[in-house]
Amino acid sequence: MEVGFYITAGVTIISTLLVITRHNPVHALLYLIISLLSLAIIFFLLGAPFAALLEVIIYAGAIMVLFIFVVMLLNLGQQTAQQEKAWLKGKVWIGPAILSTILFGQLFYLLPVAQMQAEMPAVDAKVVAISLFKHYVIGVEMAAMLLMAGVVGAAHIGQHKKVVLHRFLREGEEQL
Repeated sequence: MEVGFYITAGVTIISTLLVITRHNPVHALLYLIISLLSLAIIFFLLGAPFAALLEVIIYAGAIMVLFIFVVMLLNLGQQTAQQEKAWLKGKVWIGPAILSTILFGQLFYLLPVAQMQAEMPAVDAKVVAISLFKHYVIGVEMAAMLLMAGVVGAAHIGQHKKVVLHRFLREGEEQL
């Protein structure tokens, strides 16, 4: 099990570094999905299957849909459609495919091993919900407000196509 943890940790670190270093937002989102999935496997290996499930459903599912929605909202027009086709060539998928293959192979190896081991005390979903909405309600509400502000900001930026140049960059106009 320790070897699996180190492999998954390595995939997590590599994919997270690739998220940070990519200039293309679509490539960064692909590596972010791999990073979140590998983090879910780490939670599973540490004996927190409920946290792993939440990681996959909430972060790798819902939050990534939100990120993709924002990227799609900001990239409007025919020129960006052609640019997206150029971005999503076959070589773009090589890195995420290799990291995903490592994670899926490890997951299929670890599922039977985890069932054979002694049972760990499971955390009930009701306990997590009570904890989130009783003790940490401010944090949950702040995260919801932050996500909503991001969506509203992206919608606002996506609507404006007016190009504003600084007064020193304008040609043919008088300098103020």
